[in-house]
Amino acid sequence: MDFRSDNVASVAPEIMAAIAAANVGPAAGYGDDEISQRLEPAYSELFETDVRLFPVLTGTIANALSAAVLSPSWGAIYAETEAHINQDECGAPEFFTGGAKILPLQGINGKIQAEELRRRVDAGPKGFVHAAQPAALSITQTSESGTIYSAGEIAELSSIAHGAGLAVHMDGARFANAVAALNDGNQSCSPADLTWRAGVDVISFGATKNGVLGAEAIILFRTELAEEMAFRHKRAGQLASKMRYISAQLEAYIQDGLWLRMAAHANSMCWALADGLGAFAGVRIDKFGGANELFVELPGETVVALREQGFQFYDWPETIAAGPDRRCTIRLVTRHDTNPGEVNGLIAAVKKLAG
Repeated sequence: MDFRSDNVASVAPEIMAAIAAANVGPAAGYGDDEISQRLEPAYSELFETDVRLFPVLTGTIANALSAAVLSPSWGAIYAETEAHINQDECGAPEFFTGGAKILPLQGINGKIQAEELRRRVDAGPKGFVHAAQPAALSITQTSESGTIYSAGEIAELSSIAHGAGLAVHMDGARFANAVAALNDGNQSCSPADLTWRAGVDVISFGATKNGVLGAEAIILFRTELAEEMAFRHKRAGQLASKMRYISAQLEAYIQDGLWLRMAAHANSMCWALADGLGAFAGVRIDKFGGANELFVELPGETVVALREQGFQFYDWPETIAAGPDRRCTIRLVTRHDTNPGEVNGLIAAVKKLAG
């Protein structure tokens, strides 16, 4: 039973069907095909504003090219300490910007705090030729701790950033999970509310973690950036010759609300895990923001025993391996294809081990 990541998930049948449907006869290359040409109108409707969209293959390149179009090579990009753009991109943002510097901000449960951003921006070396110049802010939604920024929180951070002349980027690898969570129950929060209406200039729109074979999108709300992005997109090897197969995934992903249904299911499986595991003595819910990532502190011997029984997950942080003689935290991630049997199996195993 695999709770390592939503990256291990299968491809949704609707996505596979869309790829198969695209695989009929010849079609123009490099994004001039009919499917690719339908993407911008479809996503403009989804976000309730005109957007420019660039399909890419990975979240890493989406983040890196977004950084490159928002920051000069001498720029500085503020990001939460654990953000992918800071920790997990192997220097790709620095490479594609030509040397921009990531300035980490210590967040709370993975979220940048307005007070900290304001303090750092006010103290920033604006105009000081010996230092990288503040250029952009990057927000991760959902955060690396599984927490979710509200529209109001994003708007406040964006206001601070824009007031200091910074552009705003959102790493939306799990954007679908955030939107689904914020629309659970009586709440109502649209993709537009969480992005451009709240001040976001560019989003790395994730899909691969949520049932897609391999497709992400850079979505520009500042459409004037599209001319530069087109050249960066090609130069980075992302202007695929057979773009229709990538575009078909992105089109099917948002049709009839598929993306939110899959995300809502993943979230509900995580809620079931949190409710079940949180009921046991000796188990502590470390972090859970309502999306599809759950951080649980357990006795080390329980963690070791779960692995011996075939359960898969990551120690968190990954650099601290679980051992039988100490309590430790593990990360559990649910997916669009997680089934209740997997969740109930893990809860039952922990219940037995916890006595």
